[in-house]
Amino acid sequence: MGSASPTPEPVLSTPLRISIAGALGRMGQAVEAAVSARDDMVVTARFDRPGLEAPGIVTVEEALVLCDVVIDFTTPAASVALTRMVAARGGVAMIIGTTGLTEEDLAQIDASAATMPIVQAGNFSLGVNMLMGLVAQAARALGPDAYDIEIFEAHHRRKVDAPSGTALMLGEAAASGRGVDLAEASVRVRDGITGPREPGTIGFSVQRGGGIIGEHSVSFAAEDEILTLSHSARDRGLFARGAAEAARWVAGRPPGRYDMMDVLSLKA
Repeated sequence: MGSASPTPEPVLSTPLRISIAGALGRMGQAVEAAVSARDDMVVTARFDRPGLEAPGIVTVEEALVLCDVVIDFTTPAASVALTRMVAARGGVAMIIGTTGLTEEDLAQIDASAATMPIVQAGNFSLGVNMLMGLVAQAARALGPDAYDIEIFEAHHRRKVDAPSGTALMLGEAAASGRGVDLAEASVRVRDGITGPREPGTIGFSVQRGGGIIGEHSVSFAAEDEILTLSHSARDRGLFARGAAEAARWVAGRPPGRYDMMDVLSLKA
């Protein structure tokens, strides 16, 4: 692979300048509120899909000139395309909270991260990232011969991907704790006569309805006991505040794809 053009050294502003992708959506508005509540950063640009017009909305090209970090909670295709634009411009970092990303999407994000810093996570909550660590620890201690792992998640009726990005993160944590590949161990659907459960599998179940912001639980079920670790989101501002914290952390970092475990110094 040929060498990439050198990325300009970022000149960070005080306060940090933030552009918001998908600014007219629910998460975009939550991010704007979270950033506006801080003294160390300011929203300098808001943009959304081409054709959507509203006061204060600019083009993506204008937004990239006006910021140090872009915060993006949009769609997989839009996020991947945006990383390419940001990488081509240089000098700007990204926060990606979009869920439903495929392995191909992540590979394309990694290609952009070769020349720019990106924090990409399925969930920006401190509590959820702590939960991931607890799940991995429990999975190591509670072996597959005695304990079956089931992951449950519930979200609002408008969510389009399932299982949620957070549920998959929890599945990866459980699989890591047991030293297995989640793709091989996971059971996403049960319907009809499925036969007895295969030892060591990691099951997923999903609920969609109403305005549920986010409920996640991981159960370790044995014949004589059940241990359940859970997290409940009560306000979308929770994720927006985490994204703002990640934006402060990533500004000026070397190129690479980071996650919230890096931001919160939770990695071993």
